[in-house]
Amino acid sequence: MKAAHPEVVAANRVNPGDTLRQARESNGWSLAEVALKLNLTTTSLGNLEAGAFDKLPGHTFARGYIRAYAKLLGIDQAVLVQQFDQFTGTDSQGSNVHGLGRIEEPVRVSHTILRIVSLLLLIAVIGGGFVWWQDQASQRTKDMTSNAMEHVEVESADGTTQIHPLDEPEDQAVAEGQAAPEAPVAEQPVPETAPAATAAVPATPAAPAHTPAVPAAQAHTPAAPVQAPATTTPAAPAISPPTTPALIAGDGRVQITFVADCWTQLTDGNGKVLFSGLKRKGDTLDQGGKPPLTLRLGFARGAQVAYNGQPVDVAPFTSGETARLKLGQ
Repeated sequence: MKAAHPEVVAANRVNPGDTLRQARESNGWSLAEVALKLNLTTTSLGNLEAGAFDKLPGHTFARGYIRAYAKLLGIDQAVLVQQFDQFTGTDSQGSNVHGLGRIEEPVRVSHTILRIVSLLLLIAVIGGGFVWWQDQASQRTKDMTSNAMEHVEVESADGTTQIHPLDEPEDQAVAEGQAAPEAPVAEQPVPETAPAATAAVPATPAAPAHTPAVPAAQAHTPAAPVQAPATTTPAAPAISPPTTPALIAGDGRVQITFVADCWTQLTDGNGKVLFSGLKRKGDTLDQGGKPPLTLRLGFARGAQVAYNGQPVDVAPFTSGETARLKLGQ
């Protein structure tokens, strides 16, 4: 069988897009309305009606667009597909493109990659923001705790207000106190005792022959030594024993004897600092206050503690060299 003459084939070519356009206009639909129904852009639909199939993603997709367009307008799909093949000179054998109610345009690889990258960036931004928020919340909590426990104001007896640090490192305070040179002890002048003056015994001239003999006991009796006036040492002033403050009903009393240098802080139940400072070896502390009394020791082994006259073992409350305990709970 001989092939058809090229002029005859060209004369039989019919643009299926013209048929679809005429059917659309007869139904009174605009190009935008049909593009919305087929999920196509107006540009793609305009190229389809104009027969510019080379501007579409490919003949396979163009053939699918024609099927969907014909189905929407109620036209025989097979006839329009045959016109498309004749117009474009393609063969539809082996093509399994079916008409769809709504055409899904091919998803470009670049769009997919862009979406994935955007999603990853969004996740990274959200994760970074969450980590930053957690860090800021933790930092604010630490700052609030530090500010709350940093200082306490204590009103002294003379009306002035003193600020005592509550977070003073006990070990460092003890180390500094032990490293400080001790005050020199004033030496008491030792009174010198004047040597006893020995009176010289003058030689007795020989008695005349007729002088009566002096008794031997009287002759050899030495003169009494002359003593130096004794140095008068001023009497030390009498030291009155420390008076124990009166204990208010319901209060507790802490008695501490220090056998070594120890940084000490005592706080009553209201949070008022009753004492804070370094105690030296041999010092004592007798302080009363509203219980529970919080006691902090920088060198626990250097303090012997008693509460209301009863000895207290600080070993269970010792960590390293420091101790923290509450009395009167």
